[in-house]
Amino acid sequence: MKGTGVQRKLKTVGVVGAGRMGTPIIGHLARKGFTTRVFDVDAARAGAVKGLGAKWVGSPEALSAESDTILICVGFDREVQELLSKGGPLRKAKPGTIVAILSTIHPKTVQTLAEDCKGAGLHVVDSTVCRGGEAADSGTLLSFVGGSAEVVKRLTPVLRAYSTDVVHTGGVGTAQVAKAVNNLILWACLVADHEGLALAQHYGADIEALRRALLMSSCVNGPLEKWGSQTMAWAEDDMAIVAEMAAEAGIALPQAGVNREICRALKPRRHKLELYGR
Repeated sequence: MKGTGVQRKLKTVGVVGAGRMGTPIIGHLARKGFTTRVFDVDAARAGAVKGLGAKWVGSPEALSAESDTILICVGFDREVQELLSKGGPLRKAKPGTIVAILSTIHPKTVQTLAEDCKGAGLHVVDSTVCRGGEAADSGTLLSFVGGSAEVVKRLTPVLRAYSTDVVHTGGVGTAQVAKAVNNLILWACLVADHEGLALAQHYGADIEALRRALLMSSCVNGPLEKWGSQTMAWAEDDMAIVAEMAAEAGIALPQAGVNREICRALKPRRHKLELYGR
């Protein structure tokens, strides 16, 4: 199939956003042989991008013109909407282009944009990533993908450049749902880790020995394994999306609500026993 179809092989990948997650993803794409084009509003990142073997372009419009698929790695819902709204720069991409939203945003935003972009011949999907910055560096991310089976199959070789695991979660928007669930459980575990280790510290336990032992127990969890290397930087934004989704669905998530408030209090701090403890 040619033209607006989805079977054309992807050769040139455009990445919008060269931040903490986008930059290592760019490097993996270039090393795996994809012709990689990059745009970021911060032109100071151009040198690092070029050093990874990718080409810096001066505008998202130019990136759209050169790319077979586009990965959006920006921070917020409004930024994604600006890129793909009617008259937005990515609407100028070639018919048949796959636009994958890696940013963590509301599922309905993705679904609305996907429907709106059909008239331009664009295939908008969501492809959220999990496991954090270290996994991005090593190319071992987990990618959730929401979209038609045909589009996901075509996109998967691109995702495999930086992901060891790719899971098709269903239709457009479901990758955002999967990421929201991941984040809800992630932050709940992190809060429990803080409270449990603070209690143990108060009673004189060897915290590091206990942490290693707990990783062999029934309470093993990712944040405990990475203790000391994570922050609460995105917790409030993540939990706000979860709260909005729950409210729209009419589902009560009382523990998530409590954890959101605790995450807000912990946000400026790294993974240490500064709030609960001495």
